[in-house]
Amino acid sequence: MKGLQVGIIGAGRSGIAAAKFLRRLGASVLLSDRHRIHGAIPTGVKVEFGKHSNRLLDSDLIIRSPGVPSHLPILSKIRRKDIPIWSELELASRYVQASKMVAITGTNGKTTTTTLVGEFFKASGQQTVVAGNIGTPLSETVLRLTPSLSRRERARQRRVRHHPTIVLEVSSYQLEDIRTFHPTISAILNVTPDHLEHHGTMRAYAEAKARIFENQTAKDVCVLNADDAWCRRLATRCPARVFWFSRKRKLRQGIYYDASPVLRSPSPDGRGTGAAQGEADVVINWHGHHARWPLWSNLPGPHNTENILASVAIAMAGGVPLGAIRRVLAGFRGVEHRLELVRTLRGVRYINDSKATNVDSTRVALASFPGPLIVIMGGEGKGSPYGPLKSLIKSRVKRLLLIGEDTPRIERDLKGTAPTERQRTMAKAVSRASDLARPRDVVLLSPACASFDQYHNYEERGRDFKSFVRKLK
Repeated sequence: MKGLQVGIIGAGRSGIAAAKFLRRLGASVLLSDRHRIHGAIPTGVKVEFGKHSNRLLDSDLIIRSPGVPSHLPILSKIRRKDIPIWSELELASRYVQASKMVAITGTNGKTTTTTLVGEFFKASGQQTVVAGNIGTPLSETVLRLTPSLSRRERARQRRVRHHPTIVLEVSSYQLEDIRTFHPTISAILNVTPDHLEHHGTMRAYAEAKARIFENQTAKDVCVLNADDAWCRRLATRCPARVFWFSRKRKLRQGIYYDASPVLRSPSPDGRGTGAAQGEADVVINWHGHHARWPLWSNLPGPHNTENILASVAIAMAGGVPLGAIRRVLAGFRGVEHRLELVRTLRGVRYINDSKATNVDSTRVALASFPGPLIVIMGGEGKGSPYGPLKSLIKSRVKRLLLIGEDTPRIERDLKGTAPTERQRTMAKAVSRASDLARPRDVVLLSPACASFDQYHNYEERGRDFKSFVRKLK
């Protein structure tokens, strides 16, 4: 990279991290964003904001940040000049020194699965770093793991250091612009409608997800969902060994969930609730390894059963002992903003599911609670219809409180399912939900939309919800 001219389109967290990393490598960097750039700019980085100018056409390489539309006019010009376009993931992965690199993608469940896998590897005694779309760009991680040393010192480090396991959450946006990215273990959890405003079609979206395994070999492992039609299609061309998981079917090879009723005593730590107090087993049949043990989990909903199965498969492929897996599962409480219990007040549970940024994620959330539900929905729509939520809303939701710019479409798509009210702000929605709620109700923030019409990201939206919930009296 030394001496190269590199243009970065998009000055979000990954763009800033890539700029800092490239400066460390000796590149000349131009950071370009259509909006005003907030936050510290790395020393020596040239900046333009308000437009993407033709200065980018002087680049030897372009880094496209996640979420930057592929149809931008400047990108068309860049392609005509045959300037390579990489994602920040592709850039950083070329400098990774890891004992194992695990990459996890899917429409839903990525963050929970990535977090859980990281905990499994840590519990087995492996030095583990969790990064990627989960919050810390890989460039930032590589910078932290690779201090500024001379070439001789770096060579000595490579000989004596034990390299960590790196566990990555990766998105379809990041995978679009890879070239050599090669995880040791990859996983596609599911492929359901999302980001269609970006990808255009489900086929294009699935193809972007499939790039996660395109550089793998027969020595590597790919974990796939046997219950997902797109995963089954993609498996036919996967070059890695496939480790299947299933919540719905018994697999001759893979890991599955057996819900056959079995009466058992409480979990090892006395806290896990399992599925109906442990009335279900995890069954593993994979490359000569056979095991069966009760599933103890504190995570609600059938989607979390799938996340657990995928996580266990990834951990086993990475050499984590079953004892460590079971210990972690008994105490794991989930991740922030994903079906997170904020508080229980006067018999009403308040659940933060701000990470539900698409329709299928909200469907999963609705299916996790029998009702009655008061649901806060809305935000910046992604082009998917809300009709698939109709039956669940009709049977479980007693009031819909809508916020954000896609409110008119949600009202239209869900007409006749449940009483609906418009609320201007999160504060008003939470206050109204509190007025409507009765003991045993659940107030659920599950937007089915992105947050960018009102917030910088779903985390800020979730924190806002939690702040107003904690102020209730």
